[in-house]
Amino acid sequence: MSICLFCRPAERSGEDVDIILARMKGVKAFEKFHPNLLQQICMCGFYEYLEKGITLYRQGDIGTSWYAVLSGSLDVKVSETANHQDAVTICTLGVGTAFGESILDNTPRHATIVSRENSELLRIEQREFKTLWEKYRQCMAGLLAPPYGVMDSGATNDSDDYFSVPSEKILRAEKVLRNAILARAPHMIRDRKYHLKTYRQCCVGTELVDWLLQQSSCVHSRAHAVGMWQVLLEEGVLNHVDHELNFQDKYLFYRFLDDEEEDAVLPSDDDKREAEEELQETLLFLSQIGPDAHMRMILRKPPGQRTTEDLEIIYDELLHIKALSHLSNTVKRELAGVLIFESHAKAGTVLFNQGEEGTSWYIIQKGSVNVVIYGKGVVCTLHEGDDFGKLALVNDAPRAASIDFNRILRDVEANTVRLKEHDQDVLVLQKSLRPSSHGNIPAHFKYMITSISLLNPALDDFVLMHCVFMPISQLCPALLASQGSEQERLDYSVASKRRVFSLALRWATLQGHHLLEDDTALSFLEELHGFVSNDARVLRPLKELLPELERILKQYSGEERLAKKQPIRSFDDILLKVYCSDHTYTTIRVPVLATGREVTAAVADKLGSTEELLLINLSSSGEKQILKPNDVSVFQSLGVNGRMFACSREQLDSLNPLAEQEGPSTGSMSSFELMSSKDLAFQMTQYDWELFSCVHEYELVYHTFGRQAYRRSTANLELFLKRFNQVQLWVVTEVCLCGTLSKRVQLLKKFIKIAAHCREFKNLNSFFAIIMGMCNPAVSRLSQTWEKLPSKFKKFYSEFESLLDPSRNHRAYRLTVAKMEPPIIPFMPLLIKDMTFTHEGNKTFVDGLVNFEKMRLIANTIRAVRHCRSQLFNAEVSPASKNPQEVRNYVRQLNVIDNQRTLSQLSFRLEPRRG
Repeated sequence: MSICLFCRPAERSGEDVDIILARMKGVKAFEKFHPNLLQQICMCGFYEYLEKGITLYRQGDIGTSWYAVLSGSLDVKVSETANHQDAVTICTLGVGTAFGESILDNTPRHATIVSRENSELLRIEQREFKTLWEKYRQCMAGLLAPPYGVMDSGATNDSDDYFSVPSEKILRAEKVLRNAILARAPHMIRDRKYHLKTYRQCCVGTELVDWLLQQSSCVHSRAHAVGMWQVLLEEGVLNHVDHELNFQDKYLFYRFLDDEEEDAVLPSDDDKREAEEELQETLLFLSQIGPDAHMRMILRKPPGQRTTEDLEIIYDELLHIKALSHLSNTVKRELAGVLIFESHAKAGTVLFNQGEEGTSWYIIQKGSVNVVIYGKGVVCTLHEGDDFGKLALVNDAPRAASIDFNRILRDVEANTVRLKEHDQDVLVLQKSLRPSSHGNIPAHFKYMITSISLLNPALDDFVLMHCVFMPISQLCPALLASQGSEQERLDYSVASKRRVFSLALRWATLQGHHLLEDDTALSFLEELHGFVSNDARVLRPLKELLPELERILKQYSGEERLAKKQPIRSFDDILLKVYCSDHTYTTIRVPVLATGREVTAAVADKLGSTEELLLINLSSSGEKQILKPNDVSVFQSLGVNGRMFACSREQLDSLNPLAEQEGPSTGSMSSFELMSSKDLAFQMTQYDWELFSCVHEYELVYHTFGRQAYRRSTANLELFLKRFNQVQLWVVTEVCLCGTLSKRVQLLKKFIKIAAHCREFKNLNSFFAIIMGMCNPAVSRLSQTWEKLPSKFKKFYSEFESLLDPSRNHRAYRLTVAKMEPPIIPFMPLLIKDMTFTHEGNKTFVDGLVNFEKMRLIANTIRAVRHCRSQLFNAEVSPASKNPQEVRNYVRQLNVIDNQRTLSQLSFRLEPRRG
């Protein structure tokens, strides 16, 4: 998008505007903008990139442009004097925040704006902005600070104004649910007696939760169902008989709004039939907004009344709030216990005044807040995800917090770090200062393990993640150190020995083929076997554990291991095709872990070249990436149609992609249109399962923390992720190469059917790949094609597309996977994104600092993968097919175009821009 915005407005093509528009629609601040307004912004806006610490403009300057934050964040600084050195940061502007509206009346800037991190901005010059303002004043008012704009109002507080006026959609949801209950389980709504008092036409909370769980698979758990009923309670269309504000999964009485009147009308047969037809759509709608309502309900509880489950839900939500991204997960976990919910129904409510001694730090969950400085007016407007009031908590300024924020920070930086499970220390670390061996590099801290408890699930976390902070060369001697002399071994308790041996077995089982990559590992197991065999003569309980260890030793030693088919391993060799500038190529055999330097040396030796060669990853679009000499497993950097080149520096500019990299020129619809959608989905699932089952759990860890640091391969994981991209591009390629409108419609129907069958086979990876392919701008812009799609398929696609918003359904997705019966092929890019997000900013392998809360999150992700593979995929239950081999060959050899510009050009040829 940045390249398109760099072009002068008059030079932008229709394709450029579409690319910009697709990015703009992803910015929350622009969600409610009219399409025509967004189109105008895309045609006149400019791209602005600021590195960290750059001053955009100073307080007192006369403005020339209006800005919106696309990525990154900026600090707002205000000075009481003309000296900019004493400026104080009053707030931070995050993604989606807009500022600079003073250009409407040419007043001086009220504050200095400095980039807090590398940031991307959309800039609109004064003349164009005034034109847009005059034409779209009402639409833009919500984005600007008063006096030009208006302030969004949030929800209401726990007072007489607690309930808002219910929307039409919520009112309809209440009617659908009430009528569906009366149609399917009329006994649930009846008069109830409790303590000699009769409550008319009520339902019981536990029965309502049970009923929801029985109606749809989109309701993942009892807590999820509670959140859905809480939505209705907050909107006032479901009421507790004693007007309690939180829905509870207990024997408590609730009454629908339509039953409040004594002469409530029962639904007719037509009403019940309509309710049956709309029920699933209503449940899907409530399931999407239910988690937010559940979160508000939890935050309204006094901190002392929150359960462990409540704290986990809050903590999970805090992980995805940008304002907290710089805090460690330990701090976030403590914040989960002290955060409370506060809402203000009326625009203009003052939270605190300048100079007052405040009591809180705020994070905006919904709505917006204006920052006003005496004598200067509104200097900026903060939106969802922004925070304010934190400065005083850190600097001991006049605003003091009721929660001891500094205490939390001090605890995290304490010399002793304790990881607790059920109030017991399971991992204790001692922090010490490690002096630097280089004069220009500052000293840093290291953490040494002083105590490990072998309790679950901390044991699993340690086994899964030990490679990050305790390599095999340290772990094996540490385990053997507990043996001691013969007499000490006899005196050592059986229970302790069993725990150590159990840890070793669990570690060896998880290691799998990685045992073959380190001589220390197999030597350790053989030595351990000798020790345990000796002890088992006296300590009989140890004898029952020996067969498992003997099985592992037999599996990974001798000739038996060679006969077993294995995934790509770090010590394997691969054949690598490397091209020259004249498009000839040579094939070399190199180890999987070969570095860029080793590959270029092998190529030079094969070609008999003496000149210095560069190793290039050349994409189909012509983009060149020079691979570093020390990079390991360089072949993993290649994209779907990427190729590896070796050339001299003088030949670099003349490198061009191969003709085969451009992808197909005609679609393959004639090949697969006669194939059954179910057959295609099954064969795709079988292939995806083969790739997924080869991914070792450690590859997820190495991918997150960086394979370069550990010199380990993530080749199996990269192949699986590349398959996701290939399926996504297959959808876009086939649609863009189909020149006939009616056939394109048939293609979309075909892909929607395949996606539905993939979901039926629990292949979430291909399911989401197909949906994301149809969401690609080159496909989604084909309005004539989508208009011809039958409404039934549009409804399916709309339901599928709604699952793609991870910010809204992230927790719901994980619950879905946890509830499904294995085997499951998960949506791997989302799991990888979740792990990468938790690790963001962590320099574990450099500093020796291990964030064990992040370790726990990554371990949980790995457990989810383990759950998905806890049962094997049964390839023998394939649907009846006339040509299974033909379908199998087709799905394993998808030919695609991976150049987005080429796909966009093809799309515009199919349906040129209207008007």
